[in-house]
Amino acid sequence: MELPGRVCGAYAGVHVGVQRRGEPFELVPGDALDATWEFDVTTKPGPGGDAGTIDVGGPFAQGRRGDRFLYLTWGTVDGEGTFTMFRRAKLHLADVDADVLARAATGEGVLVGRLGLTDECGMPRCARVRPPTVRWSVER
Repeated sequence: MELPGRVCGAYAGVHVGVQRRGEPFELVPGDALDATWEFDVTTKPGPGGDAGTIDVGGPFAQGRRGDRFLYLTWGTVDGEGTFTMFRRAKLHLADVDADVLARAATGEGVLVGRLGLTDECGMPRCARVRPPTVRWSVER
């Protein structure tokens, strides 16, 4: 998971975290060797009670039921520790293979998403991030 650096373009003090509700969670400096977040989500049958789909909820799941996603939020941290967001990456849970999500939801393992955090221009990865840029799996 390559990161773009603490100084990137016009930004200094670059950090990234998972968005929990409207706030960054567990900020990682942009020059870290890697970034890993662990957090719990809830699962239940998808819209209309359809047993073939899974809805993810909790403070990290953004969006409406049936269209949930996770945000990686990029920002700067000043000398006083104030975080100012300048971009986000959006990881749609609908892009996770249904079998992979079902295996994680039934406790077969943990859902893991792996992606590089630097885009092709050397900047923090942002916008919608889809497979194969993000690789979803279930791990024990």
